[in-house]
Amino acid sequence: MIQDFFIQHSYLIGLVSFALGWIGMPVVIRIAKAKGFVVRPNKRMSHTGEVPNIGGLNIYFSVMLSYLLFDFSQIAHNQFFLIGVAAIMIIGFIDDVLVLTPLSKLLGEVFAGIALIGFGDLRLTHLHGIFGIEQIGVIPSYIISLFVLIAIINAINLIDGIDGLASGLGILYCLFFAVYFHLVGSSSWSILAICMIGALAVFFIFNVFGKSGKIFMGDSGSLLLGYLLTAFIFRFCEQNAYHVIPEIYHMNAAPAVAVCVLTVPIFDTIRVSITRIKQHRSPFQPDKNHIHHLLLRTGLNHIQTTCVLLSVSVFFIGLAILGRNWNIWLLLFTDFALATALTLVLWRIINKKLYGPNANN
Repeated sequence: MIQDFFIQHSYLIGLVSFALGWIGMPVVIRIAKAKGFVVRPNKRMSHTGEVPNIGGLNIYFSVMLSYLLFDFSQIAHNQFFLIGVAAIMIIGFIDDVLVLTPLSKLLGEVFAGIALIGFGDLRLTHLHGIFGIEQIGVIPSYIISLFVLIAIINAINLIDGIDGLASGLGILYCLFFAVYFHLVGSSSWSILAICMIGALAVFFIFNVFGKSGKIFMGDSGSLLLGYLLTAFIFRFCEQNAYHVIPEIYHMNAAPAVAVCVLTVPIFDTIRVSITRIKQHRSPFQPDKNHIHHLLLRTGLNHIQTTCVLLSVSVFFIGLAILGRNWNIWLLLFTDFALATALTLVLWRIINKKLYGPNANN
């Protein structure tokens, strides 16, 4: 069958998604400029001119078209999941165009989460021995899964602050899950992750290297990326919880592995939230204290900062693979200890740049 051929040659699926995205992106840019769906320069952004901010639309359509093309038989099985994907993209698009209140945005995320967790029944049902707990009841499962979904969605949303960062990280994360799902025989999930890689690659090129064709991901893209990554994590953790995969690929510390893979956005969100709370500010109040802002203070430009954080992410993905069968708490401690150490080193570099070689004495 043609589908089997493409599954065996997965990169071709990514190329199709890339081609669809490449064809569609100029159309989305023209529509955005004609309708005024653009971001104008302000004190929190360094770009010049009006830049379209609905890149998530092109990501969504190229992913969905290519996914349905290669995995059409799964529509009925995944109908609520696909409804949730559409819902989260629409919520992000509305926020890009109209700017929703934080509460309205949160309620929209909850609605999309219900489609995935409640109706789609894709959720965390096992804690892998954390706090001595393994299987959990339905209600705790819904609550924990919804919390994780909202946390990851917003972590990805917050890390989307400079050119190429969210899309570059998304490509790395989707590549990790695409390879893993392919190895364990979950072809449908592997196809979806590969489709996402192709779509994100197109966006990365236009976002980083585009001039007249530059575009931002917007919330339509960052919320969509966070939503899909959460679905991948749920599937990944559940497969490892119930040993439904070949034993050679089983990971005892699956939840900690997922945290390691997403270390950059997760750790940065926790760090920034704690800092804001200590300063008696709302954890949702925007500022320039994110990890990419700190790296920019050292004199790096956007592309250099993105490359540094992508390299750091590769390091933590390596840690995740190395520690996949460690004790969960040991892997989490190692992950956060290393992230904290790297952050402290970064602050020392910033202080020396701002105040001279004796700044830390």
